[in-house]
Amino acid sequence: MKYYHNPRCTKSREGLAYLEEKGIALEVVLYMNEPISPTELEDIIDALDIEASDLIRKKEAIWKEEFADKELEEDELILAMIEHPKLMERPILVNGSKAAIGRPKENFDAII
Repeated sequence: MKYYHNPRCTKSREGLAYLEEKGIALEVVLYMNEPISPTELEDIIDALDIEASDLIRKKEAIWKEEFADKELEEDELILAMIEHPKLMERPILVNGSKAAIGRPKENFDAII
């Protein structure tokens, strides 16, 4: 399973600890340091069964300053998250073709 993790985020750290306590073997992806490809992000969005706009953290300053007043297509939203990974909701656990956002961390239980 892949865990998309931002160590600076409390919820992301809590989610990681939760999964580790359950003994889940994880490949931790530090997406703030290791850019995700557009294809990989599209796959994550598909596994979450959401639209790209649902993965955007709309309270982030960068969103409000650069994107909030624009009508963006799905591919433009994906590129915005790749260029500004802080915009991506976190943490995310991917298990095969399924994924969950760990807010709350118990959301992971449905896919492990």
